[in-house]
Amino acid sequence: MGYQVEEIGYGTARMRMPVDEQHLRPGGTVAGPALRGLADATMYAVVLGMVGPVELAVTTNLTCNFLRRPSMVDIVAEGRILKLGKRLAVGEVSLYSEGDPEPAAHVTATYSIPPESTE
Repeated sequence: MGYQVEEIGYGTARMRMPVDEQHLRPGGTVAGPALRGLADATMYAVVLGMVGPVELAVTTNLTCNFLRRPSMVDIVAEGRILKLGKRLAVGEVSLYSEGDPEPAAHVTATYSIPPESTE
């Protein structure tokens, strides 16, 4: 999908998706699945920024609210953790058309964090 990681901090991440023809749906707008995919990848980066490289952390829930039609420019995703527990991480991601201060979509997501191995 061409995602670019711009920044990963403790509980935050910023990623970018350069928009091209593969991301468009009929009518020339960025497709919802492309936006949700970027949000999911950003949330994964947020989680890894807090718990380290955990290969088996998986999405258990993702809700996307589309707020406005995104422009045909790069989409920027800004994610942050809302709550980190022992087994679940809950966060949010705002998706922006580059240069637009108003979000095109808002996503909340929950990740399952596997227990540490006792081997």
